[in-house]
Amino acid sequence: MGGIYKSEEGARAVRERYLQFLERWPSPSQHLRIPTCQGETFVVACGPPEAPPLVLLHGGAGNSAMWLGDIAVWAADFRIYAVDVIGEPGFSAPSRPPLKSDAYVLWLRDVMQGLSLARASMIGVSLGGWLALRYATRRPGDVDRLAVICPGGIGRQRIGIALQAIPLRLFGRWGAAKARELVLGRLPFTLSPAARAFMQFVSLIHENFRPRLVKMPVFSDHELRRLNMPVMVIVGGKDVLLDSAETQRRVQAYVAGAEVRLYPELGHLIPGQAAVILDFLRRSAKVHA
Repeated sequence: MGGIYKSEEGARAVRERYLQFLERWPSPSQHLRIPTCQGETFVVACGPPEAPPLVLLHGGAGNSAMWLGDIAVWAADFRIYAVDVIGEPGFSAPSRPPLKSDAYVLWLRDVMQGLSLARASMIGVSLGGWLALRYATRRPGDVDRLAVICPGGIGRQRIGIALQAIPLRLFGRWGAAKARELVLGRLPFTLSPAARAFMQFVSLIHENFRPRLVKMPVFSDHELRRLNMPVMVIVGGKDVLLDSAETQRRVQAYVAGAEVRLYPELGHLIPGQAAVILDFLRRSAKVHA
């Protein structure tokens, strides 16, 4: 099977499990399907319709289920639109245009227009952080505030670790779990039942999904200077995929007024940032009111 999944059976298993997580969405929600230049895009909308819009972009090999632990923190202040990124294991089209093109900017513009959003704040993680940055550097007038966690495109990307994880995927669920651990780091032993169930879902995805094995294009100094909105960047000092020290250095050098949080002991997985980001969004809204 030549798609984003290794088999139709695996695709069905991931989709069925994803539906189960969507049923646990912590705020009354709507499921929207937005036509775009890259095909249909699935969006989960929740929060007060009159509240300021907040667009969420998940990471690679993920979907909007990753936001389940954060939604309750943000939904009181914002109208949330959790977007399933195209070409990833969600319910959006499997399109994967080249990252070096402007296809993703045009796609996200179509999503924004389909949601009737002239402007919105954005939160992105990893690949989703790169997508948010790409959009914000190309269309800065569309983005009110921007928060990114372990974003690609600023510090050097280390693709070697991802390549090391590929052979492990041949060994079923055990291999998928080991590949996840190699990339994200060892999980704490105090996982809640809900968090453990989600990590099992992540393993199911890694077992059945074909991830992107391409480097995210690096933003030039000039492009970073175009980020004229309030920006927060959160990175981990032990990130094996991205050079966090370089990310911190370039953001502080070229993004005026940006806030950078570096957690020295964390890697590419940085949980528990919902309240930190909410505080940033609230503070920056008051400053720029």
